Amino acid sequence: MIIQKVSDAVSIKRSVESGTEEQRSVVKAIIDDVRTRGDEAVKEYTEKFDRTSLSSYLVSAEEVEEAYERVDAELVDIIREAAANIQSFHEKQLHNSWMTTEKNGTILGQKITPLDSVGVYVPGGLAAYPSSVLMNVLPAKVAGVERIVMVSPPGQNGKLPAAVLVAAKEAGVKEIYKVGGAQAIAALAYGTDTIKPVDKIVGPGNIYVALAKREVFGDVDIDMIAGPSEIAILADSTARANEVAADLLSQAEHDERACSVLVTTSETLAEEVASEVLRQLEELPRKEIASKSIQDFGAIYVANSMDEAINTINQLAPEHLEIIVENAMGYIGQIKHAGAIFIGRFSPEPVGDYFAGPNHVLPTNGTARFSSPLNVEDFQKKSSLIVYSEQALRENKDKIAAFARLEGLEAHARAVEERFKS
Repeated sequence: MIIQKVSDAVSIKRSVESGTEEQRSVVKAIIDDVRTRGDEAVKEYTEKFDRTSLSSYLVSAEEVEEAYERVDAELVDIIREAAANIQSFHEKQLHNSWMTTEKNGTILGQKITPLDSVGVYVPGGLAAYPSSVLMNVLPAKVAGVERIVMVSPPGQNGKLPAAVLVAAKEAGVKEIYKVGGAQAIAALAYGTDTIKPVDKIVGPGNIYVALAKREVFGDVDIDMIAGPSEIAILADSTARANEVAADLLSQAEHDERACSVLVTTSETLAEEVASEVLRQLEELPRKEIASKSIQDFGAIYVANSMDEAINTINQLAPEHLEIIVENAMGYIGQIKHAGAIFIGRFSPEPVGDYFAGPNHVLPTNGTARFSSPLNVEDFQKKSSLIVYSEQALRENKDKIAAFARLEGLEAHARAVEERFKS
């Protein structure tokens, strides 16, 4: 990893999830085909991309029961405990509808209503992601969404990973389909004879899934277009190089395009971490992926002061931020932009990925400047409530009519005045 002074850092390298023109064309063609031919198109794309032919895409109760037999009982208990932590955290985000009443009889308020249906995409391929199931499903469940549909690409054996099915069952999902890729997003957005459409689609996926979500946005809602994972670590001389290096690599092993950055006030720590990263890389099973990530998107920046370091962090607006400095709690107020903040030596990023409770679906590519982690409100919508009494309207009718005429909307003005003509 190259060590640079903060003053020398012009920009932070990030991978942009925009896709190529060819990829966008492929995705659009798949979506149009699924809209036109429904299940027939989904079946063909599943055979083509997932190399399996299925008589039914719906996961049966028997398959879920079998999954419990294939997952170690201790791991099932861990999934249950993680689910309880996640649900408990998100229950604290719940807001109630409210109304206020004025002396003149005016009633104003806000009605909060859960979405009717949500589709959750869970990545497949070589790895299983039960944590992705819990993080996307449980906030929707807490919000009160009645229909939660999960889709995930099947393996060549025509099955979903056992741990994914266990997590889905523990989270309360009752409708699961073995469909992946852009065809799954299209089916969720527009419906087929088998899969009824939903109102919102959430969950991570590869570039084709991300582009498909972008394409259907507007016909349905989506959570975000998530880019590769990121971590920034703010550290001083009290941090331990082996631990910082391990935390940087915890993101690098995700993806060749993952971004791992250390910002420190200690040149000694910077040099030690750079050496330690190279040493630990040799021991990683996913060495090739992590090495490519570190080479292309890894960086170490040395700041002249903690203020300069924090300013750099705020410019980065990272997905994950670890603060490993003396009196770490004292700096939280100065952090303006970060998806999730991990405070202190004993709060490494994987704690949030799997177990603590806060959501691990976080803004990437600097979007923490204006967006938030996935939360309960993402699965609810708000309606304004307005009740004007006769007295209230009489008191304000002339002002409302004048405002309407200011904008050249005479009918608006008359809609108010008509009520007092007689």
